[in-house]
Amino acid sequence: MKILVTGGAGFIGSALIRYLVNDTDHLILNLDKLTYAGNMESLIDVESSPRYRAVVGDIADASLVSAVLADFQPDAIMHLAAESHVDRSIVSPSDFIQTNIVGTLVLLEAARYYLEQHPKGEKANFKFHHISTDEVFGSLGVTGYFQETTAYDPSSPYSASKASSDHLVRAWNRTYGLPVVITNCSNNYGPYQFPEKLIPRIIENAINGNTLPVYGDGSQIRDWLYVDDHVRALLCVVINGRVGETYNIGGNNEWTNLKVVEKICALLDERFLKDSAFGKSYKDLISFVDDRPGHDQRYAIDSTKISKELGWSPQESFDTGLRKTVDWYLSNRLWSSRVADGSYQQDRLGLTSEVVKK
Repeated sequence: MKILVTGGAGFIGSALIRYLVNDTDHLILNLDKLTYAGNMESLIDVESSPRYRAVVGDIADASLVSAVLADFQPDAIMHLAAESHVDRSIVSPSDFIQTNIVGTLVLLEAARYYLEQHPKGEKANFKFHHISTDEVFGSLGVTGYFQETTAYDPSSPYSASKASSDHLVRAWNRTYGLPVVITNCSNNYGPYQFPEKLIPRIIENAINGNTLPVYGDGSQIRDWLYVDDHVRALLCVVINGRVGETYNIGGNNEWTNLKVVEKICALLDERFLKDSAFGKSYKDLISFVDDRPGHDQRYAIDSTKISKELGWSPQESFDTGLRKTVDWYLSNRLWSSRVADGSYQQDRLGLTSEVVKK
């Protein structure tokens, strides 16, 4: 199968591409704009593979997207390209509208035109897989779970932009017959995550002896999904998911933000406390700060549908996944430092600015 991955230099996108290249025989083309969170150093392990190519470009560039589709002739599009950080969306919402809504619109129209150029049946198994978030559902109370039928109730510019893109994808299926599948996932974590997110930010701050900021009282609950479990689910959906369907993907790991921070501190104490110049538990660095505007209280995913229909379930518990994550950041200080100072953006390893031919 030939798969076009948008946003493949991002956190989840790069994990997906590493999985596809290392563990499958699919041919992969990565289309990424390389914004601040797009890091080709996350793909060094696969950049020399003959089954992988990359194009630098914006999904909102209609002529580029059309040329990529015409030349690469994909059997599937896995659409991950998105502005994704809630705090950034509060400060600069227009960027989220442009990429998450306009960019998705451009992709949908390009995919529709691309399929129209093929004789009927030639691309019968094509899928447009839109990867979304549980944040489109808003906030849960103390009980209950997000299901595929849960009504949308986004709270931030980010989640509103993702909800809008979900609706566009469904509309292109119902109006034009575009073969689509949608997945909504819970909070991802793992290696190579950009350090503005909670888990890598806490790890980096703790290692450097800085305060560990926790929004409000830290009682907000998230369902944590190890990124390698997520990408296995994504491949299940793009291959075996039913056209027009939505699948929720969760880790079955609900923890408060404060407990997550405390667990990271405990792992670092285990590794460093005896030899640390700091001399105290890393928990002493925790600092409570003003809560984020519109901060949702609880997310939790019901993954029954994907489990029953496609046979997927997460392999990592939160404790095993978090230990792997902390160990990875401790062993990859150079990657983290280059992300922090922005130097990776000047290298752009393994890239081509030209459309890859068949």
